[in-house]
Amino acid sequence: MIKKIKFSVLIIITIVCSSSCSKWLETKPVDGRIREDYWKTQEQLRAAVVGCYVSLANSTLVQNMFLWGELRADMISLTPTTTPEEIQYASANILSTSSITKWNTVYSVINNCNTVIQFGPSVLQNDPTLTQAQLNAYLAEAKAMRALMYFYLVRTFGEVPLQLKASSSDSDIQLLAKSSREDVLKVVVDDLTFAEQYAVLNFGTDARLNKGRITRYGVYAIEADVYLWMAGADHPDYYTKCIDACDKVINSGSFGLIDGSSQIDWYTNLYFNGNSNESIFEIQFDSQLLNPFYSMFGDPSKKRFLAAPTLMDQVFTTDPVDPNKIKDIRGDAGSLRATDNVIWKFAGTPAINTIRTQPLSYAHWFFYRYADILLLKAEACAWSSRGQDALDLINAVRKRAGALSGSQQFPSLTDAEDITEYILAERQREFAFEGKRWFDVLRCAKRDNYAHMDLIFPIVGTNAGSGKGLLIQGKYADVRSHYLPINIDELTADKNLVQNPFYQ
Repeated sequence: MIKKIKFSVLIIITIVCSSSCSKWLETKPVDGRIREDYWKTQEQLRAAVVGCYVSLANSTLVQNMFLWGELRADMISLTPTTTPEEIQYASANILSTSSITKWNTVYSVINNCNTVIQFGPSVLQNDPTLTQAQLNAYLAEAKAMRALMYFYLVRTFGEVPLQLKASSSDSDIQLLAKSSREDVLKVVVDDLTFAEQYAVLNFGTDARLNKGRITRYGVYAIEADVYLWMAGADHPDYYTKCIDACDKVINSGSFGLIDGSSQIDWYTNLYFNGNSNESIFEIQFDSQLLNPFYSMFGDPSKKRFLAAPTLMDQVFTTDPVDPNKIKDIRGDAGSLRATDNVIWKFAGTPAINTIRTQPLSYAHWFFYRYADILLLKAEACAWSSRGQDALDLINAVRKRAGALSGSQQFPSLTDAEDITEYILAERQREFAFEGKRWFDVLRCAKRDNYAHMDLIFPIVGTNAGSGKGLLIQGKYADVRSHYLPINIDELTADKNLVQNPFYQ
């Protein structure tokens, strides 16, 4: 709960610079409440910033980012070990008692960021080796991370409490009412505007730092996503802002699509090893900090999710002449294993018959990579009367993947809706299981006051079983259902909160 933040998560970190070390950070717990003994040196400030990233790697948070982005969509199927809460969620029977509606891990990251933002500037008076530029760079990371977390909250819950003050104990927590989506997004944009100005371009030559911490290019990626979410007929300028943010990444020459001519090499570089040239920002898991994906996707007896059985035929498609050799690399042995629908992107290894064991469950979680930038820009171009530019960007992603003719579409250059549906289909292939599908469809459906509501109905209820589809679609016809309920624990702890209208 936001009101029960574990303050020990204000972890003090020692950055390990030795190239012989496998991790770029080590944790050293310190009581975050003794502030008079802290915020004295640049090293402490740097450690507190890295502590924000540690809280971002929380297993429950990463699991929820997957569930929030995929469980209401059409990419996964359930198994006999899927939890009752997850089954209810997928069936549009989302209860305020469900642990999936808890936002405490998100607010824990936000609180750590607030702490850096609020107390970090005091280091400038205590440590003469810290410059204003260095301070601003640390603050830029904290503000960008806070913006990203609020962006998740506003897309998932709609209206949420806007907590901008650090809390070091339960006694000084503010009891807040919900803020409007517009007010939350204003803070998101303000934070990103600051971060864009002061974030560093890179952290040197160590890919673990450049991909595991937010650089200026990571800020541009978040901005592009946020601006596209906010854009519409009433705010066409946000399409331009999205394109501008994408162009800053594209024109930097610092990123590119990983070559797809060898599927094994592509998979190894992009997903199995991580931190590739295509990556912009990803959570750094390793053998000392495992992800939650083994029990979700890999454990033969306990995995809770599989790839939807229709994906190979209907999404990635197969070659009618030689289906075993000519394929979209993002399908079989890329995102999934076609023989049993294991979600391969997070559970697999470059050897198609070998699943990661629990000790090897350290596939990274992607926030943004270069393909995302290309397709975000394509969508903004489609709504800016730049249809050919949009198709060129789509085709660049498809060419790398060896996409098949069965998944090709031929929208009119002047039909933004048709181009958008093509982009949605391409994003489905490119970002399968990366926690983006529901948010992508919702963004496009709600555009221009839900002028494209029909995009929602085909994807919801696919896991609910026969006979429930129409009932679920009826629920989703009420746009208030597109956001989750506030968890009952939050409502109990904070009497200023009011349950989201659909769940009252």
